[in-house]
Amino acid sequence: MHIVVGITGASGSIYGLRILEKLHRNSQVEVHLLITRSGERTLYLETGKKRADLKALARHCYSIDDVGARLASGSFPTHGMVVAPCSIRTMSAIAAGISSNLLLRAADVALKERRKLVLMVRESPFHLGHLRSMTALTEMGAIIAPPIPGFYHKPQTVLDLVDHSVDRVLDLLGVPDPDARRWEPHHPQGE
Repeated sequence: MHIVVGITGASGSIYGLRILEKLHRNSQVEVHLLITRSGERTLYLETGKKRADLKALARHCYSIDDVGARLASGSFPTHGMVVAPCSIRTMSAIAAGISSNLLLRAADVALKERRKLVLMVRESPFHLGHLRSMTALTEMGAIIAPPIPGFYHKPQTVLDLVDHSVDRVLDLLGVPDPDARRWEPHHPQGE
């Protein structure tokens, strides 16, 4: 199963990192990594990690400028793609059909081939232009999944909050993490 993971320069590079870590543990998944230059910078500023650290978690890592790579073609079968985090710039370019780098082209291919495309958009608040782009992308078949944590699993750490959003995205891609914490309703005795 080929999964494409894109990482942009939006704050929240931990989301892409955690997706890579979790997918790396799944022997059924072959990860294809794309990271923008601003994504590399944000990753380092937020986590102290470098591109090489991420490359170790992926089977294939591509130059963002290699628009001739196999990910640029619909003839290369992938199961889906996630952009985590997804900057507003990247989201807007995908919505407009702009394919000026390999990440944007791979997202465009996912849409045109009717494959799963999950965008973990990192911005708040949204203005009307953002919302219209999200609507257009949803109409094209993308899934907009901002990292909005739930609290029913009683998170104790920041990583618990991150993993809640990451685990939901992995579910959307059809590669659930077996260790994901799920909703467990608690009923008082006697109910």
